[in-house]
Amino acid sequence: MDGKAILFILAIAGVVSILLFALKALLDQVPDVIESAGRARDAWKRFQKKGNEEGQQVGLKEQTGEALAEQSPTSGRDQNPPAAA
Repeated sequence: MDGKAILFILAIAGVVSILLFALKALLDQVPDVIESAGRARDAWKRFQKKGNEEGQQVGLKEQTGEALAEQSPTSGRDQNPPAAA
């Protein structure tokens, strides 16, 4: 009976130590996850800001007629065709 109780106590202590070790490893990763989330948020904001700026530039080109001149079919006729290898 005493042997079983000692083994039971040692087993519980082993399980608790493994759980604490796993919890510590998990908590050690939290600062890196938070930093990564911040970088992802900043990149997303830059992406959205860049998209808004490009949208505004397209709107300005359409107002001035530059977009139509860039898309005209005669704009590429002055160039030579690519040479065959």
